[in-house]
Amino acid sequence: MAKRFPQNTVVQFNYVPTVRAQLALNRKDPSKAVEILEAVTPYELGQSEDDNITLSLYPVYVRGEAYLAQHQGNEAAAEFHKILDHRGVVFNEPIAPLARLGLGRAYALEGELSKSRAAYQDFFNLWKDADPNIPILLAARSEYAKLK
Repeated sequence: MAKRFPQNTVVQFNYVPTVRAQLALNRKDPSKAVEILEAVTPYELGQSEDDNITLSLYPVYVRGEAYLAQHQGNEAAAEFHKILDHRGVVFNEPIAPLARLGLGRAYALEGELSKSRAAYQDFFNLWKDADPNIPILLAARSEYAKLK
């Protein structure tokens, strides 16, 4: 994609860095993921003139996940809050409810258990009609049960 669309800002400063950052996360290198996504920051809340292109804050979500992987709860929470604060940008993208789960995880890392429980509950309410065997939902239920 990077070679095919060298002049496309959305491709160069959203899609490609987000994919590269996710690959770094998959390789257990969250600091590299955060580093890759630094270039995206000026563009992450931008809007494309093309109605068929949506930015959807995926770089923000991946950055939040990278901070979680580094056990930086405050930084992760800030990223997930960006998503929740801009619901109109994410529409019905999966990162909208997943940001609530990420927020619950971030608060748990920081020992803010009441906030963590509330975020998990928000996630569960959104997914109340989901297949109960979805792995992310099973993991969230297990994590929630361990909150004390």
